[in-house]
Amino acid sequence: MSEWINKLRDSHADFDKGGLIDSLVTNPFKGFSLWFDEAITNNEIEANACIISTIEVSTLQPSSRIVYLKELKNEQFVFYTNYKSQKGTELLENPKASLLFFWPGLQRQVRIEGLVKKVSLEESDIYFASRPRESQLGAWASNQSEVLNNRNDLISRLEEFDLKFPNEVPRPPHWGGYGLSPNLIEFWQGLPSRLHDRLVFQKTAESWSTFRKNP
Repeated sequence: MSEWINKLRDSHADFDKGGLIDSLVTNPFKGFSLWFDEAITNNEIEANACIISTIEVSTLQPSSRIVYLKELKNEQFVFYTNYKSQKGTELLENPKASLLFFWPGLQRQVRIEGLVKKVSLEESDIYFASRPRESQLGAWASNQSEVLNNRNDLISRLEEFDLKFPNEVPRPPHWGGYGLSPNLIEFWQGLPSRLHDRLVFQKTAESWSTFRKNP
C-alpha cells in the first residue's frame, strides 16, 4: 500500500485541457447541455453517469452511488430507480440531494444541488417501456438495497417474473423516475498550477446569480 501511495505522490500531472468558462455565464442548463455534448463527442466513458448523494435523516449519514441521467427536461435532471431502495427511502424523508458529473478526459466536473421529486406516472411508464426486457424483469426481481440471502434467490425471482409476464412487462409500482430541480450548479474546469476555474450559478427568486469560488 505504501509503495502505491508513494507512486501517486510522485505523480504531478497538470491540468491543461481547457480555459476559463465564460461561455457558460448566461444559462446554467444550456451550459450543462454544452458540456454534456462535448463529453459525448470526447468519448467520455458513460458521460451520463453521475454520483447522487442523499442523507439518512436520523443519523445524518450521507451515502453516495452512481445513477444515470436519462433526461434534462423542464430544468430537471431526471433519473430512474427503485422507490424502496436506500436512496428512495432517504429521498422520501429528505428530498434534498446532490449530483456530481465527472469527465476526466476534459478535466471537468459539474456539481448540482437541489430538491428531488417523483416524475409523473406517465413519464415513468414511457421510460420503463423503452427498457430491455431483462432490465424490466430485473426491476421486479430485485428488492433493491435489502439483504440478499444468496444469488440463487435473485435468479429464482427473475425466472418467476419471466413466467408471470410472458409478453409485455408492466412497470412495478415501486419503480420510477425522479427529477432534481437545482438551486445551485457549479461548473469546475481544471487549469494549470491547480488554479482551477469554478463558476457557480445560485438560484434567486427571479433568476440565477453567478460568482466564482477559489479553487
